[in-house]
Amino acid sequence: MTDRQISGDQAKRLMRRATNAAVSVAVLLIALKLVAWLVTDSVSLLSSLADSLMDALASLINLFAVRHALQPADSEHRFGHGKAEPLAGLGQAAFICASGLYLIVEAVGRLIESQPIERGSVGLGVMVFSIIVTALLVLYQRSVVRRTNSLAIRADSLHYTTDILVNAGVIVSLLIVMFMDWQEADPIVALIIAGFIIYSAVRIARQSLNHLMDHELPDADRLQIVEIAMRHPQVIECHDLKTRAAGLSSFIQMHISMEGSLTLDEAHIISDEVESSILASFPNAEVILHADPEGVEEPRQEF
Repeated sequence: MTDRQISGDQAKRLMRRATNAAVSVAVLLIALKLVAWLVTDSVSLLSSLADSLMDALASLINLFAVRHALQPADSEHRFGHGKAEPLAGLGQAAFICASGLYLIVEAVGRLIESQPIERGSVGLGVMVFSIIVTALLVLYQRSVVRRTNSLAIRADSLHYTTDILVNAGVIVSLLIVMFMDWQEADPIVALIIAGFIIYSAVRIARQSLNHLMDHELPDADRLQIVEIAMRHPQVIECHDLKTRAAGLSSFIQMHISMEGSLTLDEAHIISDEVESSILASFPNAEVILHADPEGVEEPRQEF
């Protein structure tokens, strides 16, 4: 079984576990970094703490959004609840961006009025532990994303990946201050971290907007859909392919041309066979095919 062929129930279980793991890790790191910041008074460590606070809030939003997105379609939401995922992504982007702006203000203030760092070794230990725990979480999240293609988990993984860079930056700043006595390194690293945080927020927002605006599936997927349809010996041509994604579900619409002499029953059977072939590669898709007789002229759209 390939990653794409994972069942819907398996994907739901993986996504729930990933959101629970993210919240648990965020809460653990907040507690550790709060103690370390109180001990060291490092602004770069404060930046990492603020980032973890935003992570926890974003992951909580993610948890509830994913649970809502996984609810089956109902009479009022016939296409399901999948767009809760990109909405959560936009919320995460807003919170992450806000934390980046806050860090810029704090770092500039510390550049203007330098303050010494106390007991930097405590901060170093906490940051090394944070990197290890966060790296394990990111590896797990990426595994889930490969198997589910979840936008919400991908967004969560992206900003936790940024956290690894944030934590590494804090370690560098603490080492410079401890061994070179260059106090300005602390706020300078915090400014660099803030830039990474805002950059990651922009990426998450862009991906979320693409899903909310019904962006087409990747070109490779669209080409695969056409190739699958054209494998059927009685399909002459494909056109007007339209695709979009919402959470775990994909929606595929396409016209297929066949011999005009076929009966309605024969055309229906061929359409069902093509649909089954597409679903074998895109099991969580909803496929709608329109059968056209060959040679009929009609407005067409490019793939």
